[in-house]
Amino acid sequence: MSIKSHKMLPKARRLGISWMAVGLLGAVAVGLTGIAFVPAYHIKLEDPETLFIVMSQVLFHPLVGGFLLAAILAAIMSTISSQLLVTSSSLTEDFYKLIRGEEKAKTHQKEFVMIGRLSVLVVAIVAIAIAWNPNDTILNLVGNAWAGFGASFSPLVLFALYWKGLTRAGAVSGMVSGALVVIVWIAWIKPLAHINEIFGLYEIIPGFIVSVIVTYVVSKLTKKPGAFVETDLNKVRDIVREK
Repeated sequence: MSIKSHKMLPKARRLGISWMAVGLLGAVAVGLTGIAFVPAYHIKLEDPETLFIVMSQVLFHPLVGGFLLAAILAAIMSTISSQLLVTSSSLTEDFYKLIRGEEKAKTHQKEFVMIGRLSVLVVAIVAIAIAWNPNDTILNLVGNAWAGFGASFSPLVLFALYWKGLTRAGAVSGMVSGALVVIVWIAWIKPLAHINEIFGLYEIIPGFIVSVIVTYVVSKLTKKPGAFVETDLNKVRDIVREK
């Protein structure tokens, strides 16, 4: 998003995918190693998601193990700090400022700072409440979150890039319908997986399908966007084709 020029995108894509592959393969390697490591050393592992922590304590010197544990904490802190800042900025700039107006935003800076701080506190409390359930795993929580993101925004991004008939109503309807289907599937449909395996399907699939259908149908039934949309699309396509 902050790249200097679109001409650097191919290089950035290769670097990004390469580092992602290294990280994902490393995670898989830790899991496969743990399958052989835990029974061989007769380790009682109550939570599989703590495998890396346990292995770092057993296999390495305490000094090295401390660095590895610090690396986990550093990754957590770097991620959560940026997410909290983005959340605070979005709530104050995109919502509260829109409600209060630009003029009041300029004259009531202390009020907006306080709203930003309160939003960080609220998000932190919600995160603690979500993490409080001992039966939930990080994998399930992340899977649910990505399902919501994927079902809500992926169809919208694809339509926006490749279809000039997308309307504002279609975009909003597609996002909302995708998110709702994911929530309903997790809360009420997935628990019925013991009746039929189809109900155990990963929620992003039905959410994505419904979002695509709703986005297309609503866009067809509502007023077409202006000519500037097609102009912008053509500009983007020209940039993509440019070498």
